[in-house]
Amino acid sequence: MFRQRIRARVSGAVFTGNLLLILISLALIWYGLMVVLLGFKTSPSFVNDISGYRTAYDYFEGLEPSDITARVRLIASVVGLAAFVVFGILAWKHLPRPYLARSELLLGEDERGTLIVEPRAVERAVEMAAREHPAVSESASRCEIDGVAVNVHVRRGTDLAETLRDVDRRVREALRLHDLPSLPVSVTLTGFDRQHRRELN
Repeated sequence: MFRQRIRARVSGAVFTGNLLLILISLALIWYGLMVVLLGFKTSPSFVNDISGYRTAYDYFEGLEPSDITARVRLIASVVGLAAFVVFGILAWKHLPRPYLARSELLLGEDERGTLIVEPRAVERAVEMAAREHPAVSESASRCEIDGVAVNVHVRRGTDLAETLRDVDRRVREALRLHDLPSLPVSVTLTGFDRQHRRELN
């Protein structure tokens, strides 16, 4: 039995989240160093000059209820909401989304060995079959353990349902002609050629 490798999809927002994590980590390391300097009897005024920790503390300690005006509350609310949205999106993008890696198709096995087909060979056959349809300008496919996903880009926005059904039929026929297993096929429309988009109106 073949073992499946598990991979995780990486979002573009992960870079932003990692950069933010690095900045926060550097800030914590910096102020941790300030604590170490104070522990070694370094002059508090010198530590405050390079970190501003005491200045910030004195400022917030000196705040009075009258300083919290309606404008300050509004700004704090807007900033808090923006931070909630941004950090929430980053946290959502950082959630792991594992999926099974592509695997070879086992066509036969006997005492002399095994006959397997690489997933790219299946994908190439499927893509060529999809492009044989006159309405399809581009196609891309991915062969996974539970079937073949086909993305098609069409020239015109008319008769879409019939086009997708015919692409599905062509893909299944190509699998049969190449003596490949009858896999579940999923056809997805990904776009239209720019010069023909007005036909959808």
